[in-house]
Amino acid sequence: MNKHNAEFWLRVSYWTGAIVDGIAAMAMLFPTLTKFFLGFEPIPDPAYRFAINMGAALMLGWTVLLLWADQDPLARKGVLLITVFPVIAGIVGMEIYAVASEFIPLSKMVPTWALQILLIFLFSASYLNAARYEQKDLHSG
Repeated sequence: MNKHNAEFWLRVSYWTGAIVDGIAAMAMLFPTLTKFFLGFEPIPDPAYRFAINMGAALMLGWTVLLLWADQDPLARKGVLLITVFPVIAGIVGMEIYAVASEFIPLSKMVPTWALQILLIFLFSASYLNAARYEQKDLHSG
């Protein structure tokens, strides 16, 4: 693993995460997209809109965080680990609850879970590759 390769995969991870988070934020902000992606009509309740808009703001913040990490990919590789846990893991936990309580149909969650599994593998592999590169570079230099 060389520096270019390690940085390449980190950047792929940061940008992939930023794009996915940006799409998720749009789905939260625009009820028509929520219905399309998750199969339920968002509740036209001020408390629901308040909570979902707070979540969208956090999702947009995470998008910016991933783009910030891209500016110094090796030094900021830890952002990928905290994106996997607690962020993705926490979201998956809530999705499992939503399916178990029959709020969201399992058929709507399967594609989301497949994407989340791919993100977990991509982010973890990119982090580990970068850590291996830094370990090798530390011992050879």
